[in-house]
Amino acid sequence: MNNDSLSIKATQKEWMGLFVLALTCMLYSMDLTVLNLAVPQLSRALNPTPSQLLWIVDIYGFFLAGSLITMGTLGDRIGRRKMLMIGGALFGTVSAVAAFSHSSEMLIILRALQGMAGATLAPSTLSLIRVLFRNPQQRSIAIALWGTSFSVGGLIGPLVGGLLIEKFWWGSVFLINVPVMIVMLILGPLLLPEFKDPKAGKLDLTSAALSLLAVLLIVLGLKSIAESGLQTMPISYLLVGILMAYLFIHRQKKLKDPLIDLHLFNNKKFNSLMATNFFTMFVVFGTFIFTAQYMQLIMGLSPLKAGLWSMTFSAGFIISSLLCPIIVRFIRPAFVMAAGLILGATGFVFVSQVNGVTDIMQLGWGTFLFSLGSSPVLLFTTGMLINSAPPEKAGAAAAISETSNELGGALGIAVLGSLGTYLYHKKLFQSPLASTDSGLQTALLGTLENAIRYVENKSSSLLELVHTSYIQSFEVVMLVSCSVLLSIAVLVVIQLRDVKLEDEA
Repeated sequence: MNNDSLSIKATQKEWMGLFVLALTCMLYSMDLTVLNLAVPQLSRALNPTPSQLLWIVDIYGFFLAGSLITMGTLGDRIGRRKMLMIGGALFGTVSAVAAFSHSSEMLIILRALQGMAGATLAPSTLSLIRVLFRNPQQRSIAIALWGTSFSVGGLIGPLVGGLLIEKFWWGSVFLINVPVMIVMLILGPLLLPEFKDPKAGKLDLTSAALSLLAVLLIVLGLKSIAESGLQTMPISYLLVGILMAYLFIHRQKKLKDPLIDLHLFNNKKFNSLMATNFFTMFVVFGTFIFTAQYMQLIMGLSPLKAGLWSMTFSAGFIISSLLCPIIVRFIRPAFVMAAGLILGATGFVFVSQVNGVTDIMQLGWGTFLFSLGSSPVLLFTTGMLINSAPPEKAGAAAAISETSNELGGALGIAVLGSLGTYLYHKKLFQSPLASTDSGLQTALLGTLENAIRYVENKSSSLLELVHTSYIQSFEVVMLVSCSVLLSIAVLVVIQLRDVKLEDEA
């Protein structure tokens, strides 16, 4: 560790700059949580097919993940503050238009654009922290507060979203983005420094296109395989996506100024950090939408009450985020992360045993334990990945970290969502109660919201079947998530036990 960097302490202006960055990240997080609560109302208003509903929810994450490397590297080249301002203005504008979408197709397109705009936010904020806070200890605290801002957004999001959905229409959840972005656009130029790589070369547009196509096609292929099995088109998507990824990697080896430094991936510890980050986000996002729908459609809670109970997740994250920088002074990060992963797995076991509205307290405790355990994993892996890069490459390193975050979350929604849908449909149509009536068949193959609306006035037995089928699929998804976390805990202890927060990966 450089003694000079230890002596450079952040001033009040830097901490105020962190507030602006945290405000942006809070919005970023709010936007994800409020949409999950709006799914039942959105389903009624736009009447999307099951496939369209999944795309509405997860295309934001797909395009965000596919654009992160390009946007992070572009920020290093043109200036991170400039990139943040451009992205913020676009994000707010697209959000305002999305609020008034009149079809599923329109909303899907706008969510994709919102994802591309969102891809400028997280790498810019994280890489600017690398510049604002030269002192590694202060930087660790700043990253913890940065992570806490996501949790605060997650805490506020369900509450604000629940209130808006009950009082207005589903599109109102997008409008809360606009005033926050206006504040960021006003304060950003006053408090944030501009920084770019003085030796940066030109952005390679071919590499940018290849990275986007690779992510989109691989995710689409995996999502389609999970939904319909090993058929020709899903396999084709996957294979073409892998080919695009190969061409992207091959091109980076030849370029003088590549989009990403492939030498980072020669380090086993760096790869272990990426895997830990990826699979933790896989279960965080993959299970959240299940829980939101479970509370509203199975337990019968209003959007506001569901939002209030969702706050247990954010509360655990905030508490853990504030305690982690203190705990890690005495215990190595790997052991704190492993303990957190085991705690998170225990939370999923709790949640898997929930059976209806009478178990709402158990659901709350389970999500609280999971969020309490997952927070140190995400914060520590992010901090170690950012510390591994020199300041001029911080945007690219932040982009790699955020790509791992968002791709993990997007795949979690796609794979766990598709697994849950498959198990739900399988259970439904194994029952002799499933009639050959075409209207009923269509309703049962649609979203959970549509199925419940169709059967609740026809047959109490069918309604119970729909509920039971969803509860059983919910249980399996939670136990799968538990297994993922336990596996990652083993990886962390084996590969990262000697790594400190200030060390290079």
